[in-house]
Amino acid sequence: MPFIPHTAADTAAMLATIGVAAIDELFAEIPAALKVNTLAAIPPALAELDITRLMTARARADGQACCFIGAGAYDHHIPAAVWQLVSRGEFYSAYTPYQAEASQGTLQVLYEFQSMMTALTGLAVSNTSLYDGASALAEAVLMAVRANRRTKSQRVLMPATLHPAYRRTVHTLVAAQGIELVTIPFDPKGGHTALELLDTTAGAEEFAALVIPQPNFFGVLEEVDALTDWAHARQMLVIAVVNPIALALLSPPADWGKAGADLACGEAQPLGMPLSSGGPYAGFLCCTKELVRQLPGRIVGRTLDADGKPGFTLTLQAREQHIRRGKATSNICTNQGLMVTAATIHLALLGAEGLARVAAACHANTRRLSALLSAIPGVAPIFERTIFHEQALRLPTPVAAVLTALAAQNILGGFDLSADYPELGAALLICATEQRTEEEMVAYATALAQVL
Repeated sequence: MPFIPHTAADTAAMLATIGVAAIDELFAEIPAALKVNTLAAIPPALAELDITRLMTARARADGQACCFIGAGAYDHHIPAAVWQLVSRGEFYSAYTPYQAEASQGTLQVLYEFQSMMTALTGLAVSNTSLYDGASALAEAVLMAVRANRRTKSQRVLMPATLHPAYRRTVHTLVAAQGIELVTIPFDPKGGHTALELLDTTAGAEEFAALVIPQPNFFGVLEEVDALTDWAHARQMLVIAVVNPIALALLSPPADWGKAGADLACGEAQPLGMPLSSGGPYAGFLCCTKELVRQLPGRIVGRTLDADGKPGFTLTLQAREQHIRRGKATSNICTNQGLMVTAATIHLALLGAEGLARVAAACHANTRRLSALLSAIPGVAPIFERTIFHEQALRLPTPVAAVLTALAAQNILGGFDLSADYPELGAALLICATEQRTEEEMVAYATALAQVL
């Protein structure tokens, strides 16, 4: 909105009302050494046309970097039709009103999204999205502790192979409620959660749930069937943290082990959402029918109206503001509707076959990139197990300087693992989605060889 400054008379009147002689008195507690007296580095004011020219020139100077970073946000191709449709006024400005049934178009999109997520995960119910994958996992942990009637434990097993940002976010959101997150170390050779490490960590103690990422943060595929059966044998619920692209090829959480996972959540960013400096994105959360009353957020249902025509309605809402009030299971009061619309259109355009092609291309490209980089002396995969579309590599020199040198050549070379996993040494997490070409991967390998 336009900014309209106060006149000197306006300012004087406000200061007189609150009994202050000058604006500086309002900020008297700020030490003088911290105050900026002049803005010498700020250039003179420019006209709008001049500002446009300046910023366009600076944007061109930045160039277009080639991205080999994954680590939870992925550079996938987004068909032009996705945001052409999302940007239409009917979608772009839509908001679910308090009488939700007045927005049948919005509700239908949310219903379609739910249907697609249940198809991908194999579970019975999906909500209409949460803020992002990390907060979706936090809600899943809260939900599992509430829903597991077979134990009073408020402890949850969380593998070290889970995304570090997810682990930090979950801790922030559940720690105040007395929920303890117990970290399971990973196998140093395979980069996965081994059953013997689970036995050692858990012992004979009770836990409410086990979190299983698939693939995990290193891109490694976990032994999900064995892990699921292990948890269920010990009266735990199983929370799957999954990549929706990978689900086009891998077994869905509902098929894990003998009984399947109880909950599945993750980040929907790979489905039609650009990297966009970290957001906005959208999280999804699915569960079995038995747990539906504990599911946070909104659930849209399909019904028939008085004339027998199909219609859509909000079936369940966990929010305390609505009918559940004091029995509410969540304070989640909105969903990422615009992002969900993009994900729904993206999935509709690709279909099951298209999504599987994307997943297969990502897997093939990452294997090709890993082979090219591993041919460089001193570079080698850290873990020996199967990966999806990310892989951890060991470098012969600290990663940070290498990434800086690659960035100077417009190559975003990957994610430095040293801060989150110092035990791995100089470790680099690389990713190659279907966007990357053979020429780009060869150029990366050539540049890395020169840098090293």
